[in-house]
Parts: sequence; structure tokens; C-alpha cells
Amino acid sequence: MPGLDRRSAIVGLGLAAGGLAVSSRAGLLQGVTQPRVRPNLYNCEGCEAVGERSPEKLHASLVLANKAEPGERMILSGRVLTADGARPAANVVIYAHHTNAAGRYANGSSESEWSRRHGRLRGWVRTGSDGRYAFDTIKPAPYPNETMPAHVHLFIAEAGHPAYYIDDVVFDGEFGVTPRYRRAQELRGGSGIIRLERSAAGVWLAMRDIRLERHA
Repeated sequence: MPGLDRRSAIVGLGLAAGGLAVSSRAGLLQGVTQPRVRPNLYNCEGCEAVGERSPEKLHASLVLANKAEPGERMILSGRVLTADGARPAANVVIYAHHTNAAGRYANGSSESEWSRRHGRLRGWVRTGSDGRYAFDTIKPAPYPNETMPAHVHLFIAEAGHPAYYIDDVVFDGEFGVTPRYRRAQELRGGSGIIRLERSAAGVWLAMRDIRLERHA
């Protein structure tokens, strides 16, 4: 299970120890209850990777996996909203990484520790004034040992604050997204459980709106 970080291990243990389908978009519109400030908000293994790219050079969309990458094409997109859910949030950096079609974090480069650990399928975007972002990539597969649902890790960086992780994107109705998994969600940034839809071109569409966390 190369590249597994601490939060994945915690959720994986919860799954090993033991349904209403709610998309992140619906959760945001209905109002996800958040604590005022999470005491562990900045406890984040892997957040160092967020700062490996200068925000000024980032765009709102990115081809994270090129057309030669094996797997089913998927576009992960959505809006980033302020902590109260009232407005789009501009200039927010989102770092994403996920497994390949074999469920592995593979073929990372030697440029950094996080490239080696997170593999080749990783990248950064920065939201525009409308708060929107998009990653053009492939649909990840679960780890080969099937301890976790297929997922996309997301990390957030807001100007003036340390980076933090939000709930992984996972796919409603697929392996591992069980009632136990739903109960174990931290709801960081809203629920990460999304329902995939097919475009007319056969591309999976994964819509994941994000509500920023509150800061001290």
C-alpha cells in the first residue's frame, strides 16, 4: 500500500473493524455542520506537497493524467466556497493525487519525497474568481489489497494559512463506500462521497464542491 497516509490508514482501520447516498454538492446546499475551528485542522501528513508549486503559476484547470495514461477518463471538478458556504472562494490552491488504474501510486520522480510517495498522478490548480476548479485525469482504482475505496486525495491551501486536507473523493455505490464509511466521514470541506455520471463522450464526471474550513 505505497503512499498510504495517516488519514487513509485511520479510515481503512474503521472499514476493517466493521445508507443514504449524499453527494458533496447536496451536502453543501443543505449546510454541513462544521465545528468553529478543528483543533487538528493543520495536522496533515503530505501537506508539504501543496507548496511545491508557486500559486502564481497555477490555473483553474489541469490535465493531471494525459491521454496515454491507462484507465477510464474522468473529470473531477466543482466549486470552492467560503467557510459559510455563501460565496465562491478565489485563489485557493488544490493539490490532488491518486492511484493509477492498477490501484498503485506509481512512477513518481525523484524531484521530491512527495513525488516518490504520491506517484505520477498528482497536480495543482488555483481557483479563479468564480471558485471553480477542474482536474482532467483517470478514475483511480482501489488499493490492490482492497482496504480502501478508490479515492482522490485533496489538500487545500488558502493565502495566510497552513495547508490542510479535506475528505477524500470516493464514488457512491462502489467498493468500500459503506454505511460504516459514511459514518466515519470527518466532513472536512463537506462530504467527499460523490455520484459519478457519464458524459455523452463517455467520460466520467465527478462533481465535488468544497466548503473551506474555518481558521482561528
